[in-house]
Amino acid sequence: MADHYEVLGVPREASTDDIKKAYRKLARQLHPDVNPSAEASEQFKLVTHAYEVLSDDEKRRRYDMGGDDSMFGGAAGGFGGFSDIFETFFGAGGGARGGRPRSRRERGQDALVRVNLDLGDVIFGAHRDLEVDTAVLCETCEGSCCQPGTGTERCEICGGSGHVQRQVRSLLGNVVTSQPCGACQGYGTTIPHPCTSCNGQGRVRSRRTVSVDIPAGVETGLRLQMPGSGEVGPAGGPNGDLYLEVHVASHPVFSRDGDDLLATLEVSMPDAILGANVTIDALDGPVDLEIRPGVQAGDVLTIKDRGITGLRTANRGDLKVGVHVVTPTKIDAKTRALVEELAQRTKAPKPHLAEFHQGLFSKLRDRFRAS
Repeated sequence: MADHYEVLGVPREASTDDIKKAYRKLARQLHPDVNPSAEASEQFKLVTHAYEVLSDDEKRRRYDMGGDDSMFGGAAGGFGGFSDIFETFFGAGGGARGGRPRSRRERGQDALVRVNLDLGDVIFGAHRDLEVDTAVLCETCEGSCCQPGTGTERCEICGGSGHVQRQVRSLLGNVVTSQPCGACQGYGTTIPHPCTSCNGQGRVRSRRTVSVDIPAGVETGLRLQMPGSGEVGPAGGPNGDLYLEVHVASHPVFSRDGDDLLATLEVSMPDAILGANVTIDALDGPVDLEIRPGVQAGDVLTIKDRGITGLRTANRGDLKVGVHVVTPTKIDAKTRALVEELAQRTKAPKPHLAEFHQGLFSKLRDRFRAS
């Protein structure tokens, strides 16, 4: 078999661009549509095969190491798998595409952006203007990939089909295979004057602002999809989607249980005994709360419709406040006497055993769920 480098007329250290230029030059001279002679046809097959090997880094490496790049070469004369046989006889995707050229326009990739929210943002929803680093349409060529005033040209090698055919000898006889054209990469056209702004890609990297309305009721880990807001595709292809991954920061006072908000209200012993009216600062503003006389530690006071608006409903959850009675640790003699008198007057029960609870917060948790 002829040496591939000699067939293309390039040195063994030739670059990929040098190999491509040599192939194009020879292909223009030897293509059957230009030179119908039998000798030129055979030479064109050799040139095309040599280019297919040397333009592929892995194939070229194996060839330079003395490997056999013939159709059935490789694993001790084996076929190399059913898919290899199929591609050899019918072309790598050529048969399935019916010989049609590839489209330069492709769908862009999806993008993922993290959105950080406070707990207060999820009560009614929030608006964000996000800076996204992504691919956008090239303003110079408007996705055509060509320098303004120029356009694509039909590939001279494949005649615009995007595929080339060649006849090879196999165990089954002469077989005609169809493969993507190496000169135009299967597009059927070439770009003589690529756009200098995007290097012929039809898109450039840029930072743009995306306005987002985040609905109420979202929670950490939820992903919101914005169709068509991702990267623009090559050659001005349709945009991919943008996904927003929500992260809700923890709050020092309030926690969340579904659409309900939970908090603890510290109450002094006198207020627990006598009752009181207090104003507390909820996440969405102040709210009045009545502490009834004789409230017990662990009691849950519910404030209706002051929780979080549901993700798929307009209804709001509740604000549930667990009572924690604060007992003073240091008292003077006068205060001690008053407490002792209070104990006698109220006939306070002696300490006695009752149901075991894992601390105040376990008691509150059970009452939160039951309320």
